[in-house]
Amino acid sequence: MKATAALAFFVAAAQAAPHYTFPKLAGTADWSSVRQTANFQSNGPVTDVTSDAIRCYQRAAGGAPDITKVNAGGQITWSVAPNIYHPGALSAYMAKVPSGQTAATWDGKGAVWFKVFQDMPSTSGGQYTWPSNGKSSVAFTVPQCIADGDYLFRIEHVALHSASSTNGAQFYISCAQITVSGGSGSKTPSNLVSFPGAYKSSDPGLLINIYNNGGKTYQPAGPAVFTC
Repeated sequence: MKATAALAFFVAAAQAAPHYTFPKLAGTADWSSVRQTANFQSNGPVTDVTSDAIRCYQRAAGGAPDITKVNAGGQITWSVAPNIYHPGALSAYMAKVPSGQTAATWDGKGAVWFKVFQDMPSTSGGQYTWPSNGKSSVAFTVPQCIADGDYLFRIEHVALHSASSTNGAQFYISCAQITVSGGSGSKTPSNLVSFPGAYKSSDPGLLINIYNNGGKTYQPAGPAVFTC
């Protein structure tokens, strides 16, 4: 009885805690090359995986003012405001901008997104713990084998503290506009997905009790990570 009450208190505290955004890449200003999200003031999440908001959670149509240059094989670092408070899975996707458009004009629609990062939790006592929890910045490696050009880079953290009920998973998302140079172009990304379309609310990685998982291996939503 005491354990049940303690767990209920822990979950309630987590639900009441601050939300967060991903407003910029390292070395840039807030919302300069990152598209301003609808939660830029409220910090609230997306909970409907069938909504267009699951793509980039944009406040309005159109792009950000700038495009950030990055090197293939190098790192891209995101700032978190204030930090990744809730437990859950961190992932990152990229999408190549088609000919005739730029990272500032393209909307990212269609089966064009490939996953470039997925963190996995450790398990102890039936509970998951993610390495991203509490971080105020997170870094990802841009694949060296992709072609040069403009891309959208989508960061996603799905908070799972309330995910034991349908649509309880909370998505915190941003899309950055980048230009990649130095890529070998030796490999074409596969396992392309669309947003919406990549996830279902019933996916095991989204409908889950992270505080009592029975020792099962976590199954992240979406495709496998693309590797060179």
